[in-house]
Amino acid sequence: MKIIRIIIQVLLLYLFYIVGEYLQKKLHLPVSGSIVGLLLLFVLLLFKVIPLKWIEDGATTILAYLPLFFIPATAGIVNHMDIFSGRGLLLILILIVSSVLTIAAAAHSSHWLSSLNSKRKAGWSGERLSEKGKEI
Repeated sequence: MKIIRIIIQVLLLYLFYIVGEYLQKKLHLPVSGSIVGLLLLFVLLLFKVIPLKWIEDGATTILAYLPLFFIPATAGIVNHMDIFSGRGLLLILILIVSSVLTIAAAAHSSHWLSSLNSKRKAGWSGERLSEKGKEI
């Protein structure tokens, strides 16, 4: 039964991809249709139009197999090493800078979301919390 639920949830995620592609073509948006579908799903989840449990297992399954999708891209890069020859140090610098920026952005956004969640929970319970999460 769980495999059927996962398949249905993956199909629902794919439906958002299709809707995003359709909207991108109809509205002539300058972003990819998959991004439009992802943003549409995000907004619907944010406003609780779609419950998280409708896509949770399917999304978790897809994320578990995500590294497999990078294998063809890596093999393609290996086939075209001549493009990258002589630029090794520049590529290493780009990788380091982009990794640091990604880690910093993820840390900042997760900290912001955590503090937002704490404030929301404090508002629901009627308690007032300080910045460190202690009751005042």
